[in-house]
Amino acid sequence: MPIKSLDQASCNGCGICVDVCPEDVLRFKENHRKAHIAYPNDCVACLLCEYFCPVSCIEVSIEKARPVPSPY
Repeated sequence: MPIKSLDQASCNGCGICVDVCPEDVLRFKENHRKAHIAYPNDCVACLLCEYFCPVSCIEVSIEKARPVPSPY
């Protein structure tokens, strides 16, 4: 699983990580008002969630990532 961790205590619930994830791995839990890892096996380790997180609560590893799907 490329996403090593998503620190729920640090997450401010902005939803940026959910918006930038191209593979729809992250989802927003309305009842907790926080992001969570919904589909960890679909992660391609693009690092967008980690890069855009304003509070740096997501850690991604590029090992064990699923290959990026071809657009064709």
